Amino acid sequence: MQEVQEPQPQSTLGQEDADEVFDESSANDKGETPEELLSSPPKVDSEVEVLHEKVTKQIIKEGHGQKPSKYSTCFFHYRAWSENTEHKFEDTWQEQRPIEMVIGKEKKEMTGLGIGVASMKAGERALLRVSWELGYGKEGSFSFPNVPPMADLVYEVELIGFDETKDGKARSDMTVEERIGAADRRKMDGNAMFQENKLEEAMQQYEMAIAYMGDDFMFQLFGKYRDMALAVKNPCHLNTAACLIKLSRYEEAIGQCSIVLSEDEGNVKALFRRGKARAALGQTDAAREDFLKARKYAPEDKAIARELRLLAEHDKAIYQKQKEIYKGIFGPRPQPVPKKRNWLILIWQWLVSVFYSFTTLFKREKNKSD
Repeated sequence: MQEVQEPQPQSTLGQEDADEVFDESSANDKGETPEELLSSPPKVDSEVEVLHEKVTKQIIKEGHGQKPSKYSTCFFHYRAWSENTEHKFEDTWQEQRPIEMVIGKEKKEMTGLGIGVASMKAGERALLRVSWELGYGKEGSFSFPNVPPMADLVYEVELIGFDETKDGKARSDMTVEERIGAADRRKMDGNAMFQENKLEEAMQQYEMAIAYMGDDFMFQLFGKYRDMALAVKNPCHLNTAACLIKLSRYEEAIGQCSIVLSEDEGNVKALFRRGKARAALGQTDAAREDFLKARKYAPEDKAIARELRLLAEHDKAIYQKQKEIYKGIFGPRPQPVPKKRNWLILIWQWLVSVFYSFTTLFKREKNKSD
C-alpha cells in the first residue's frame, strides 16, 4: 500500500514505512465534534422504524454500504439506559472500548440489541428501544443494578463496521496471525479511504483494526508477535490522529498520539502530530515541548523546524501586542498641558482691581480732609 503523502520533499516525517498515511497539513475542515457523555437518552425526531414487535429504531446519522448478515462479526459503540428511570448503566465510548458481537450468536440479554445492530450500516448511529422480553427479562441485571426487573431499554448505538464470515468466527477464536492479519487488512482499507478524503470512513476502519489489537490481546504477546502487532496498531492510532487533525478534533488527536507514545516515547510522528494538535488548541508550551522532543530524534527534519519557527513568531507577536497594551502604563509620565486663558475673566478681574484702587484712594483723601 503506497503511503498517503503531501508534497513536502524536505520533511522525513511519514516516510519510514508504507503502512502509515502522512498528512501534516493544518486543514481547517470542520468535522463533527464528539458528543458529550449523555446522562439521558438523546432526543431524536426521525421516523420510527419497527424492526420487531419488541424493537424500534430511529436513525440519528446515516451510514453507508451494506448491512451485516447472519454470523457477521460487528464492532460498535453504545450507551444504554433503563427507559423508565433513564439511568445510564453502560457506556463503551467512555470506556474507549468498542463491543464485538457475532450476529446470531449474541448473548440472550442482547437479543434486542442484536436485532438493531443487524439493521444498521457501517457508520450509522441510531436510537433503539427494546422491550424487557428481549433485554434483561423479568429478573433485571445483577451486573447492572440500575436495570430493575422487567426494564425496557434504550440504546444509542454506532456501528463502526463488520466482517463477513461464514462461521461467525470471533476474535477470541482466531490465532495470533489471523488477528494481526485481519487488523492489517482493515488498516489498508482505511488508508485507501484516507486517499479518497473519506475521513470518517477511514477512521472506522482504523478503529476496527485497533479492536483486533485490544489490551487483553496485546498483554499476551511477546517478542516478534508483539512487534508485529504494534507495527499494525500504532500506525492505526497515528492515522486516526491525522484524520482528527484534518477534522479539527484536536483533543481526540492528542489522545491517539499519547497512546502511541505510551508504547514508544520516541515516536517522531506521534510527537509531531500531538504538537500540531496542541498548537491548534493554543497550548504553545506543551506543543513546543513535543516539537523539541521530536527534533531530538529527527534533528534534520524541516517540518519540525518550521513548526518551532511558527511558535517563535507567534510568541513574538503576542509579546509585541502586550507591549503596546502596557506601553502607556509603564512609559514616561505625560507632561501637563497648559490651560487656555479665558479673556473675559481676565478683563473682569482687571476692572475689579481698578475699582478697588479708586475706592481705596478716595477713602484716603477723605481722611486727610477730615
